[in-house]
Amino acid sequence: MIRFIFLNKKREQMPLRTKLDKSDEMIAERRGGSGKMPADMPSWMAKTITSIDKFSRRVGSVVCWILMPLIFAMTYEVIMRKFFLAPTIWAYDISRFLYGALFMLGAGYALSKGVHIRADFLYRNFKTKNQGLIDFWLYILFYFPGLTVFLYMTIGYVGESIQRGERGMDTTWMPYMWPIKSCLLIGIVFLLIQGIAELLKSYWAAKKGEWPGETK
Repeated sequence: MIRFIFLNKKREQMPLRTKLDKSDEMIAERRGGSGKMPADMPSWMAKTITSIDKFSRRVGSVVCWILMPLIFAMTYEVIMRKFFLAPTIWAYDISRFLYGALFMLGAGYALSKGVHIRADFLYRNFKTKNQGLIDFWLYILFYFPGLTVFLYMTIGYVGESIQRGERGMDTTWMPYMWPIKSCLLIGIVFLLIQGIAELLKSYWAAKKGEWPGETK
């Protein structure tokens, strides 16, 4: 009883943490929130940002369901292999395809939430204007040119796979490869679309010193 009272007393004396401390996380912190856009922001810019963010959120809410068949396939394979000595010929390929689809199709949504991994131990200490300026030019100089080249190459990549009727050669199931390669193409398009919103957010942060939609 004495120990219980002591622990309760100690817990009461501890300060309550009302805000999540992200200072040690090596991730891209989301400085642009999903709140209301600034009143002085041009309407076309605010509408573009909110529309793209809503689109990415809807895509993410659909893509997340890929986890269900992925979990089912892996669970079924383990049960059949361990308890019935009857491994499948399709679970390996299905798990790779579904995980790849989940990763690529959800990449745009992840970008909208700022959860792509990056080492920002210096960036997080910069002023908001400097953060926006850095992000803006990185999007202009590297992000969009890189993804545009990637998109061009992937179109040929997918087209060739369809024309040749390409099949996977890792298992005897030998599934067609064009569906998962098409997910790569679609994922790049989603990233480019969300990149437009992120570019506008960065521009606003560089100009005004605050991330649009950020909750105070």
